[in-house]
Amino acid sequence: MSGPLHPHAVNESFNEELTQNSDELSAIDYQAFADDVQALHAKLKADLGESDIAHLRKMERWGRTCTLLGYAFAWVFPNPMAAFLIGIGNVARWGTVTHHVMHRGYDAVPNVPERFKSKRFAMGWRRFIDWLDWLHPAAWAHEHNHLHHYNTGQQDDPDLVERNAWFIRDKRMPRVLKWLSVVFVMMTWKLTYYAPNTFWALKQHRKIKAQTPEQAKAQPLPTMGTVDCYIVPGERVIFPVTAWGLEFYLRCVLPYALIRFGVIPALFLPLGVWAWSAVLINSILAEIVANVISFVIIAPNHTGDDVYRFDKSFKNKAEFYVQQVTGSVNYPSGTDLRDFMAAYLNYQIEHHVWPDLPMLKYRQAAPQLKAICQKHGVPYIEESVFKRFAKLWSIMMGDSNMRRVSENL
Repeated sequence: MSGPLHPHAVNESFNEELTQNSDELSAIDYQAFADDVQALHAKLKADLGESDIAHLRKMERWGRTCTLLGYAFAWVFPNPMAAFLIGIGNVARWGTVTHHVMHRGYDAVPNVPERFKSKRFAMGWRRFIDWLDWLHPAAWAHEHNHLHHYNTGQQDDPDLVERNAWFIRDKRMPRVLKWLSVVFVMMTWKLTYYAPNTFWALKQHRKIKAQTPEQAKAQPLPTMGTVDCYIVPGERVIFPVTAWGLEFYLRCVLPYALIRFGVIPALFLPLGVWAWSAVLINSILAEIVANVISFVIIAPNHTGDDVYRFDKSFKNKAEFYVQQVTGSVNYPSGTDLRDFMAAYLNYQIEHHVWPDLPMLKYRQAAPQLKAICQKHGVPYIEESVFKRFAKLWSIMMGDSNMRRVSENL
């Protein structure tokens, strides 16, 4: 490869046959659909209350219990039970609690504790209490809450798998290397993909905001979807050889690594070197478990040959709703245990239509929104995570393509 390329452009070169699927969307009465969606949202918001706080506390408690039980077994010997429990606790802190709290899902709930409000949760020193991870909270909030949610399936969506996996989808890559590449991504993606991508997105956003209108007009800075890169924008900070790269390691990588793999295993040294080494090994295994589980439930949420990509942004609220529904998928849901194991990402359609609701409201809303979609002929996809992962795998292998709409309807 002679130099950096636009992943978006490269992806198009490997997808010459793009299916146009505008007919089923053109028949929708967008405004009527939007009216029903907004009416349901108002109903859900009016019902916010103590049950939402109690449910959040329960999910937080389940996650912390998994972590504590994991460490209770971790010091004995390296074992899958400890790694699994610690990994599940890791996923719960991110996907179940942090995800919904930082989306302002509980800001409007009456009498919600301050620590569950988006402006305080994981901010400053509270990062070490609420959510210490490879990802910096402010960086993830910007990349996910703003860029991903308001550019879902579009060029500036930082998490568009079909585009980001262009190098794996390349028909010239041997099949075995495709498999190995996906496995490597699954095992490491929070550190190798998500953390650097979110950090670069935040730094670039602040750089763009610092431009004067004249500067922005004369020399517009690249965005997540237009920046020159080999694979993804985050590669620019993955090595500590630039100012941003050094800052990435100091603010993102080192705090988490030192505590997770340094301080916590060291707490078991009074039990002996064997206990310390067992906890360290289980902590590393738990990191792999958390990466694989989170990848399996997150990556398929907006990927598949029955899921839409959009070449243009929405023009109004009605188009926003349709894009969010047709660009997202759900997994089966309905019980605390099933929803907890999916980190409540099994309600991805409801979450993308209304990002500001508590977890419990998504469960209550899902059958109602599904009925509204059926009423208006809006495609609503709900399948098992295993079927969705198979569709994700097909996209990443380059065996299938996502649906495309080149023009807003």
